[in-house]
Amino acid sequence: MHDDDLSRGADRPRRQRTASGRVSMAMVAGRAGVSGQTVSRVVNDSPRVDPTTRERVERAMAELGYRPHRAARALRTGRSQTIGLVVTTLATVGNSRMLQATAEAAAERGYALTLVTAGDSVADAFDRLAEQEVDGAIVLNEASALLPAAQRPVGLRLVVIDAPPSADLVVVHSDHVGGAATATARLLALGRDAVHHLAGPADSFAAAERERGWRETLVAAGVAPPAVVRGDWSAESGYAAGEALATASAVFCANDQMALGLLRALAERGRRVPEDVAVIGFDDVPDAANYRPPLTTIRQDFSALAHRAVELLVTEIEGAGAASASAVVPTHLVERSSAR
Repeated sequence: MHDDDLSRGADRPRRQRTASGRVSMAMVAGRAGVSGQTVSRVVNDSPRVDPTTRERVERAMAELGYRPHRAARALRTGRSQTIGLVVTTLATVGNSRMLQATAEAAAERGYALTLVTAGDSVADAFDRLAEQEVDGAIVLNEASALLPAAQRPVGLRLVVIDAPPSADLVVVHSDHVGGAATATARLLALGRDAVHHLAGPADSFAAAERERGWRETLVAAGVAPPAVVRGDWSAESGYAAGEALATASAVFCANDQMALGLLRALAERGRRVPEDVAVIGFDDVPDAANYRPPLTTIRQDFSALAHRAVELLVTEIEGAGAASASAVVPTHLVERSSAR
């Protein structure tokens, strides 16, 4: 080995480990030049640490590869550092993307995520979460409709994604109404004689809000809203709606998956998009740019939704203050070839 190899090796921080293979808190304290109590305060996010000292300790943790022991931390703080996510299904693209985004947002905050599915009631899901001693839970989309009938475990902190504003719930949702209004106004601006709506399920808060944005925009423009055609979020239901929408000149679809099915149905009937029918979706799924034609759509920021929900929940869990009653995440139009 050459001297310059030794020199480079000396510059690299070594990861010191105990016999069990773990980096100890004492090792971190030694590297940072502080007491073990100071390291403990940093690990437990105590405000009683000078910012400069905190930065030095965190740098030492990174250099040594220190990871706080979850079980030991739970004993010290009374928290499991785990949050639950309650869903009714992961079959929809939106729910799958929210699962991924929520897991990432929780990990950034130092929390693990446990997933539970709800059937006809979220009460059983809450019971399973209580057994796992989670610190709080996020209730996602369709599961939020089951909340009024559920018996919420005492002390379980909740944040709900996509639900009506409530005095006793913390709610986060996309600007469904604003996004739908933007889509509808865009279709009207193209000079189409009517804007039809392929709506989502009747019991969905998001679907109802998107329908409201569509309807209110038409009424404000002095246009009578056509009869709603309803699907179930799936591409199959969008394809089935093709017969009812075959003569439409413009369609706002409540999600991109139903728009995909509708595009196929229109093509089979010899209707060209956008020449004969302009189509706009909602969500901006990753494949939307590769639809035929590429889909104009309203983009939901799933990452921002998840991060905001986790932020509000962790605020409640860690006692950093009362979370606001609701938060609305903006949406925006992504213009492609299907609406020109």
